[in-house]
Amino acid sequence: NCCHKHTLIMRVNGKNTSSKPDDSAPMVEDVTSADYYFDSYAHFGIHEEMLKDEVRTKSYMNAIMQNPHLFKDKVVLDVGCGTGILSMFAAKAGAKLVIGVDMSNIIHQAREIVKTNGFEGKVQLLQGKMEELTLPVDKVDIIVSEWMGYCLLYESMLDTVLYARDKYLAEGGIVMPDKAIMHICGIEDAEYREEKLEFWNDVYGFDMTCIKKIAMTEPLVDTVEAQQICTKTCQLKSLDLQTCTKDDLQFTVPYRIQASRNDYIHALVVSFDCGFTKGHKEVWLPTGPRAKYTHWRQTVFYLGEILTARQGEVVEGEFTLKCNERNHRDLDLRISVNFEGENHGRTQAAYDFRLR
Repeated sequence: NCCHKHTLIMRVNGKNTSSKPDDSAPMVEDVTSADYYFDSYAHFGIHEEMLKDEVRTKSYMNAIMQNPHLFKDKVVLDVGCGTGILSMFAAKAGAKLVIGVDMSNIIHQAREIVKTNGFEGKVQLLQGKMEELTLPVDKVDIIVSEWMGYCLLYESMLDTVLYARDKYLAEGGIVMPDKAIMHICGIEDAEYREEKLEFWNDVYGFDMTCIKKIAMTEPLVDTVEAQQICTKTCQLKSLDLQTCTKDDLQFTVPYRIQASRNDYIHALVVSFDCGFTKGHKEVWLPTGPRAKYTHWRQTVFYLGEILTARQGEVVEGEFTLKCNERNHRDLDLRISVNFEGENHGRTQAAYDFRLR
């Protein structure tokens, strides 16, 4: 049950009271919110959450370590390298040079980690924006990056990966992961809706529905239980990271989902899978409600009108995703719903959301 809204950790300025390792490396506690996005990744807490996400980290580890033939004597670029974990996997798999790039001040800890683990000669870490740096090589053979955000495209980091691909990837080179697929399904979630949304209808006798209207426009990032799913799943969007362009990252696509049982549809849920398909054996990183937990969880969009659906009835419409004009790392989303049910009547509506 979606009973606790996930607080986006990148919004929290954490504190670290550890001593400063050297004069050139600023302490994490000195970080301010001047550049909210990059500063947030300077704090070790967000990296701890990602590293402890075994589905995420082991998928990358397996895709790299099980394919030493791809990495032997190759030059690898790690975009958004963080603590350097993927860079070290690549070096361990046989790469002759790994270049890790990160804007965040976590790069100082990453350099120490690389040195401590004996990869100082093989792994070079650069601090700065990918778009503003000049790499020490003209071309790389492999680009590896963990760029995915909530609802796949939140934070727009994929833009940077595509920039690096177009500028630095050699002909015949590989992007890892090379596939990303978004899915949508419907869920029953009466308990959360009542607790968090209908609550505003009567707050100690006062009407606060104006806040409910705001809450309805913010998607929920949380874990959805498999038993809540009450429709079949539909593929929304498939991206080939070897060839897609920035224009492909903003889109309107149709969807069609069929009720798998008699139930109420309170929300639509979006998740994604990422694939590493260029190796000897494909590796997939799933984030859907039927898969093992990941830190991405799922993204839940509550509908303004609850749908009463009988098994076999169809909900269809369009799903629109685009970057917010004022803050390109936020997402503006619109979901249209067209449904006619035997016990429901007809619903035609469109709902606007902002993931921020």
